[in-house]
Amino acid sequence: MTVDHIEVCIDNIESLLLAQQGGATRIELCSSLALGGLTPNAGLMHLAAKHAKVPVYAMIRPRQGDFLFSSQDKEIMLADAHFAKQAGLDGLVIGALNNDSTVDEDFLAELSRQANGMGLTFHRAIDQCLDPMAALDIIIKHNCERVLTSGLEANAFDGIPMLRKMVTYCGEHVAIMAGAGVNAGNVAQIVQQSGVSEVHLSGKSTRPSLMRSYANSAHMGNADVDDFAIPVTAPEKIAAVIEALKAL
Repeated sequence: MTVDHIEVCIDNIESLLLAQQGGATRIELCSSLALGGLTPNAGLMHLAAKHAKVPVYAMIRPRQGDFLFSSQDKEIMLADAHFAKQAGLDGLVIGALNNDSTVDEDFLAELSRQANGMGLTFHRAIDQCLDPMAALDIIIKHNCERVLTSGLEANAFDGIPMLRKMVTYCGEHVAIMAGAGVNAGNVAQIVQQSGVSEVHLSGKSTRPSLMRSYANSAHMGNADVDDFAIPVTAPEKIAAVIEALKAL
């Protein structure tokens, strides 16, 4: 059994270089990974396209929360998708739902047209769908290459039974990519038992601030977040996942 891609999600340019160093074969480019990943800014898209040695797909998600988007949200998403294409990125990571948890097919078609030749990943919006197989039918119809999913569970390991059903259902039509909680300790079991052909992880770590002195009484956000611990990808975590997969 082989895994075609190790996708690493990142939200800063430092992590792009670290993810590639660890062996990532594709990048999901985001902002705000702590919120599940939002659209990266224009500067990050441009610089990622300039420095990436592997394909880069931009997350198109304008806010945190659910995937029921307003007309203004959708206007923002189409504009961001256009800029990702102009920046020279390889693909988009997209998803939108109706209020009954079905895929918003009309908007998916609109985003697909905007992509105009870019690759498409349908993201974990599918994990909020009550009927994931019906969602897969629509996703396949609109030329998505893959679906990122935890198998509708909190993490991909717990979602193995649903991941296996999705792989069987989709056949060769679309790849199923397991994501959420994937690490070196569980990746081989997830792949072996589900049959997924791609895996997705962040390899999260932090590094200390390089500031030599500072006032630290104020907080830039929540008081329980250390402003002087910088979130970055740990290349050794990516490499460890790749090593674990060699046993398959």
